[in-house]
Amino acid sequence: MERDLPLCPISDSLNIAAFVLFGDIELTERCAEELLKKAPEYDVMITAESKGIPLVCSMTRMSGKNRYILARKGVKLYMSNVVKCEVTSITTDHKQTLYVDGADAEFMKGKRVLIVDDVISTGESLHALESLVNQAGGNIVGKMAILAEGNAINRKDIICLGKLPLFDAKGNEIE
Repeated sequence: MERDLPLCPISDSLNIAAFVLFGDIELTERCAEELLKKAPEYDVMITAESKGIPLVCSMTRMSGKNRYILARKGVKLYMSNVVKCEVTSITTDHKQTLYVDGADAEFMKGKRVLIVDDVISTGESLHALESLVNQAGGNIVGKMAILAEGNAINRKDIICLGKLPLFDAKGNEIE
């Protein structure tokens, strides 16, 4: 599949390509299908709010499972006994905290957990999800993303479908 991705400046010398699943059901479903082909055996998936939500929803439905875990960016009224971890991402301009509801943390305990994200860049969001799973007592069996941005493609600890290049200020791909 091909998509034209707009470039977004994150500094005077660096642009990233905006890969957004929201609203693109065909892309979301195809990526979910391809990731499931590469997924290790797992009991439940976890993703961070918000761009990973349509992906894990599709993956969960396709796998025949009925539940996934969502790390929220804020505590909701229905959440209690939350587990939390701070994260700094290149796509946000400040530190964030991710939260998992206590019931979800209890559900992960002793389970094989697959961490899923749309794009892995610096790995900070991935690290926060790992921390949440570890705090909950889950067993991480894999870390997956649709795309690995820049040098993240060289990581041996993630499974992905392809590389998302970085670009200079003029829009030229950086090797």
